[in-house]
Amino acid sequence: MGRWEPNARERLAEAALELYGERGYEQTTVAEIAKRAGLTERTFFRHYADKREVLFGGSRELEELFVRAVADAPAGAAPIEALAAGLDAASEVFADRRAYARARHAVITANAELKERELVKLASLSAALAGTLRGRGVPEPAASLAAEAGVAVFKIGYERWLEAPDDRDMVRLVREALTAFKAVAAGG
Repeated sequence: MGRWEPNARERLAEAALELYGERGYEQTTVAEIAKRAGLTERTFFRHYADKREVLFGGSRELEELFVRAVADAPAGAAPIEALAAGLDAASEVFADRRAYARARHAVITANAELKERELVKLASLSAALAGTLRGRGVPEPAASLAAEAGVAVFKIGYERWLEAPDDRDMVRLVREALTAFKAVAAGG
């Protein structure tokens, strides 16, 4: 088997997503994923804790990117503007990944366990953002409210991007969702 070939992690993720789409998440085994990728089960477990984590493997990196962009926003930026910097940074990660994101979303929405895991990841993101905003001097409950709003804006923008024609980029759709949120918050 091609155990030492490059891109094992990506090959495993691609094979898993293909199999989940063909057979369903529940019916797919780690052994089948490894075989489809031309790797061993042992190699699979070097990269992922379980078959669920194939779908969530980049969550930590996305959270770190989002949080870092919020933390690095100009010192005088209002909380929502600091979050806008994070929203832009996180959205840019998805450029040229729409097909993968659509397939991943379809697998997740078809499985209650995976939907729950997605919600846990979003809650973790919100908590991290709230902590970052508190570190920027935003008091509670404003830090938590802003973080929750930022995650909601990201989620809505992401879902609109998944459904949009291929010429609409995610950064733009997330910014549109942010503008709509600001209008609602302002009473408009």
